[in-house]
Amino acid sequence: MMGRRELKILVVDDHPIVRGGLRAILETQPGWHVCAEAGNGEEAVRLTLDHAPDVVVIDHSLPILNGLEAVRQVLRSLPDTRMLIYTMHDDDGLIHDALKAGARGYLLKSEDDREVVASVRALAEGKTYFSQRVAKCLLDQLLCTDKTVASQTLTAREREVVQLVAEGESNKSIARRWGLSIKTVDTHRTSAMKKLNLRTAVDLARYAIRNRLIEP
Repeated sequence: MMGRRELKILVVDDHPIVRGGLRAILETQPGWHVCAEAGNGEEAVRLTLDHAPDVVVIDHSLPILNGLEAVRQVLRSLPDTRMLIYTMHDDDGLIHDALKAGARGYLLKSEDDREVVASVRALAEGKTYFSQRVAKCLLDQLLCTDKTVASQTLTAREREVVQLVAEGESNKSIARRWGLSIKTVDTHRTSAMKKLNLRTAVDLARYAIRNRLIEP
């Protein structure tokens, strides 16, 4: 339990209206405070490291760095941060990936305000939280253990390259962003495309959309 001290929450979504709505819902609770808002994955990681919130409510489909990669990066530095995925997507592959990344809650945007509050409270108390439809997807996975997800074969850096290329970034701009050589970025890109059996940037973009790395 967090006791009576203030509960610090970071809200991450690329739509300002969604962030504002979440803030309004969460700050109705006594002692709860939204300490910061982020509009992309990179900003989410930076603000989490700056503010050290107790709970991060984060969308999956984010610009620059998707939500799952942001979760992984945050938990490498702040392993006690409770990460709640808040998204419109309920496919079982994405739910599996979210849990593997370290998220301890998964809530659909179609759920009502009470579910939002209940999910954040559960994570703040050290518990997990999954909406009913998400829990059903998890059960279906247990009953179909031989199902595989192609994206699991990629390294974290390869997944980031896939997202950025799909968003229209060139190898040169990605290299500049990360402080790497263009050759290194090209190596990650080539490796990812080989693992996924893709041939062109268009194929890569289709893969990213299909696997919710970017929005269509």
